[in-house]
Amino acid sequence: MKKVMVLLPLCCLLLWQACSDEKNGGSKPLNPNGDSELALLMRQMYDDGVRVKAQIEKGEQVDIQVDFEKIMAAKATDPVKMQPAEYPHFASSYVEAMQALRNAPAAEARERYTAMVATCMNCHENTCPGPMVRIKKLLL
Repeated sequence: MKKVMVLLPLCCLLLWQACSDEKNGGSKPLNPNGDSELALLMRQMYDDGVRVKAQIEKGEQVDIQVDFEKIMAAKATDPVKMQPAEYPHFASSYVEAMQALRNAPAAEARERYTAMVATCMNCHENTCPGPMVRIKKLLL
């Protein structure tokens, strides 16, 4: 009986905490310093990439939904890492790859998609290597 008296309030407390987290937005940000505009955009680009990958694997025409051109002006978490001479070149290459993918017929989508993923890897090799593990999951 004593165990029930101890466990019941503990269970209630845990349930209350779980409900409070849902009301307050649920999960914590991935970055403890806050999420930058660029980090949020890249997460959207990744999610869209996963969806587009599935479309290509099914032989469907790709439908790009993310506003990928925002990459040119989005604010980074650590602007110092975004070397002014290199980042605009990488971002421009990505935009060109995405435009080519968006305009590609279904027969060329796989090749264009692979080129797009390569632009992501090239940039992250030079600026912020952490996401490369996740980007590799986009490979066909």
